[in-house]
Amino acid sequence: MYFAHAATRLRSSLTALFAQTPVVPSRPARSAAVRLLVPAAALVLVTALAAGVRALAGDNPVLSLLGGAVIAIGALCGYAALVRFLEQRPVTELDPARAVPGLRSGTLTGMGLFTAVLALIALSADYGTEGGVSLGGALTVLGLMAGVAVAEELLFRGVLFRVVEELAGTVGALAVSAALFGGLHLLNPGATVRGALAIAVEAGLMLGAAYVATGALWLPIGLHFGWNFALSGVFGVTVSGDDSTPAGLLRGVLTGPEAVTGGGFGPEASVFAVLVCTILTVLLLRSAKRRGRMVRRASRAARAERD
Repeated sequence: MYFAHAATRLRSSLTALFAQTPVVPSRPARSAAVRLLVPAAALVLVTALAAGVRALAGDNPVLSLLGGAVIAIGALCGYAALVRFLEQRPVTELDPARAVPGLRSGTLTGMGLFTAVLALIALSADYGTEGGVSLGGALTVLGLMAGVAVAEELLFRGVLFRVVEELAGTVGALAVSAALFGGLHLLNPGATVRGALAIAVEAGLMLGAAYVATGALWLPIGLHFGWNFALSGVFGVTVSGDDSTPAGLLRGVLTGPEAVTGGGFGPEASVFAVLVCTILTVLLLRSAKRRGRMVRRASRAARAERD
């Protein structure tokens, strides 16, 4: 009886948290600085917790799946609560009605994109595998990448991109969020400047464009997850210079010119990854422009009024 009552209360709380009905403001929305720094600090903490969960779970698929689910759900709920509190509005970018189609489309597209990249690399260089097939490894990576995709997209597209877009327009937000997203990957153990630049162009711009085109975070979350899961969870190659990621279904080995394979950073530094993702970025931005979603730089007066 107690658990049924608790479940009912939890369901009601989540429904209210993600409800798309208008919010009656109890006070003015916070300044852009507050709306940027407070959620960013919270999501950085979540990312740190995710690293701890990853270390604790190790190669255990059950712990990894549970940890990834807790991180993802906790980050989504925390983000929604902060947006409603700080901005006094419904969290339209996380509309539950768009979650399944957005995540499904994004995941399938992300996996398809990386599969195309790896096929091009295999045709131009060489991709092979060593060892057997590991379903447990794939499940371990699935849990890990679910938490990573949600936390990073909420931070970079949900917080950083949205606030910068209000101040500098869509183009400015794309540039800033992509540059910082690429820069973050310089912290990885096997990072290279070339790899970080590739990440900024192929992932930072593409994921930002996915958000602009749809006005929701579900598609970029799905793209991010699908790409990373295919890369490590299926084909077992190095993710963004970090070779500590557990091997997935396969354990892949790439050999050939660094420009083609990405070298020690992994295939995300390949020219093919940049090319394939840039094509999708252009298509998404064209879609955003047709839908009137490209925002110009805000005027000084408008910014002052908003803040």
